Amino acid sequence: MSANHDHDTLVIRLAQILIRLNEGQALDPKALADEFQVHPRTIQRDLNERFAYLPLKKDGNVYRLENYYLGKLTISDIRQFAAIAGIKGLFPSLDNGFLKSILDVAVSQAYLVKGHRYEDTKNFDHLFSPLETAILKHHRITFTFSEKPRRDVAPYRLLNHKGIWYLAAVDDDKLKSFRLSGISGFAASEQTFIPDTAIQQRVADEDSIWFTASKREVVLKIDAAIAHYFQRRQVLPDQQIDKTLENGSLIVSTRIGHEMQVLPIVRYWIPHIRIISPEDLRQGVNQSLSDYLQSEGTLSTNKASSILTN
Repeated sequence: MSANHDHDTLVIRLAQILIRLNEGQALDPKALADEFQVHPRTIQRDLNERFAYLPLKKDGNVYRLENYYLGKLTISDIRQFAAIAGIKGLFPSLDNGFLKSILDVAVSQAYLVKGHRYEDTKNFDHLFSPLETAILKHHRITFTFSEKPRRDVAPYRLLNHKGIWYLAAVDDDKLKSFRLSGISGFAASEQTFIPDTAIQQRVADEDSIWFTASKREVVLKIDAAIAHYFQRRQVLPDQQIDKTLENGSLIVSTRIGHEMQVLPIVRYWIPHIRIISPEDLRQGVNQSLSDYLQSEGTLSTNKASSILTN
């Protein structure tokens, strides 16, 4: 059984337990063990260790959530906290105090988790606490990033996207994402800003870290050999299956704000995926493939370019 499958099963179990606790149900560990087909010690670990940050009380053989916490968690919270409890390395300094603090509605506004894999945060652990404070108190911050020596930005959210930590912030009137591992020379300012609710919504709704205001449509043809992957889940952003061909191939469309939202996927599935439109993106992929294969001395120019057009 794969590690991902084990994790998904764990998160589903934790989410179910959280939902029931949130509804005020009294939970019997033995009954839960029978239901989820695990050892009773596993359920005890769920309740006593993974959910140690929750105000649980034990009445005889059953566990309940303290009355003042009943109904506090939303479905989104439950999914997020179940994933957090299942993977200790997701958040920096992930102790019970930290988990308890993000249960607070106000503090949770500083964090947004999209995916459960994670990077090693030891080199930028020190940034989380001051960034959280700046976000919640709406203080502007400055730091050095990439080629620009000094940035003065309005911080909106800490994002964990596919395991990588980013800061969503407004820089020069544009919403951008900054990878935390690339930030240095951080300093918080006493200058405050008024958060824009439209920007807050964009950060929450966007399923990537590319905050482009305008998006364009990309249409692709997916070979029958890999069609089931695209039918089973959303492989591409805002993915739509427009047509199923007689041979089992698919015509799929997606809307992207940056080409890197689709190019890595196309390159991964070559030669079973082809860009139909827009033309500039199709030609760009063909040219990069042709250049690579020629540099390797593998194929002629015509043969290389035909891989993505046939």
